[in-house]
Amino acid sequence: MTGANQNLNIVPFVSVDHMMKLVLKVGVTTFLTELAAVIEEDFRRWESFDKTPRIASHSAEGVIELMPTSDGTLYGFKYVNGHPKNMREGRQTVTAFGVLADVGNGYPMLLSEMTILTALRTAATSAVAAKYLARKDARTMAIIGNGAQSEFQALAFKALLGIDTLRLYDLDPAATEKCRRNLDGLGFTITACTSAEEAVEGADIITTVTADKQCATILTDNMAGPGVHINAVGGDCPGKTELHRDILLRSDIFVEYPPQTRIEGEIQQLPGDHPVTELWQVILGQVPGRRNEGQITLFDSVGFATEDFSALRYVRTKLAETGLFAELDLLADPDEPRDLFGMLLRCQAASAL
Repeated sequence: MTGANQNLNIVPFVSVDHMMKLVLKVGVTTFLTELAAVIEEDFRRWESFDKTPRIASHSAEGVIELMPTSDGTLYGFKYVNGHPKNMREGRQTVTAFGVLADVGNGYPMLLSEMTILTALRTAATSAVAAKYLARKDARTMAIIGNGAQSEFQALAFKALLGIDTLRLYDLDPAATEKCRRNLDGLGFTITACTSAEEAVEGADIITTVTADKQCATILTDNMAGPGVHINAVGGDCPGKTELHRDILLRSDIFVEYPPQTRIEGEIQQLPGDHPVTELWQVILGQVPGRRNEGQITLFDSVGFATEDFSALRYVRTKLAETGLFAELDLLADPDEPRDLFGMLLRCQAASAL
């Protein structure tokens, strides 16, 4: 990264335009596959990370959160919001940006947009979990909620699991048509359904990815049959769920970080001591994931800071080869570290010339 290593004031910045071009240059499928590998790699070293539930500021309108973590060498955080009403105002429900920094000196090494990147990392994480939890012969996925995340989920599951048949449903038929149109020609057989009940018929995997901030029942108990894997993505804050409680009681539940998921995930409906399994333990082979063909598995996904850390770490590896970043003059770098005020004086003198 020319300039980024030579000037201490410069931090590489990946804009939205850069991110789009980066994803397209790498290729969406390759990007998702490589990102999934980094996410899985970091889950395998789960115990080396600082972990804390995200720091959330809730309001009646939505939530603003900070998601920090560190592996002792690198530090990362993401700023992210979730405001379901935004869609009615022509805005994104979720927006985000993130920072990766050097623990040794505290200097930022990367500033990046993360609205697009969060969609990619969420889909990649879902597919990593399903690789361990879904049936090996799974080829059909229902996606209930066809908003901004839906296409990414479909493509990640195709890349990692070979999903080639989609059954789509959204309360807004226009969202389903948008999803169908965007995925046309990408190797899927797609059925647009008129109800959630129709969508889950014959599905091996059910992905719920709705946005409303409420305790909803997107899946009722009779909609989850033996052997299905449920990828519950939409529930991600207190008071926001998608699944009927009885489904949880019939499922083996897998989570990212229990202290966060018990507050924000589907399991907020259950007692605080209800048994769950942490995904990293399954990936390391410490505990089983799917044990038999009839088991109902549920990935209660709320998103965790290590996944954003992985995404930032992956993007940073792509910058030198693509050049898709800007040099941002972000940090004060005086000639003498103790002479910060002197920078102002020199700027004043230069301006007077």
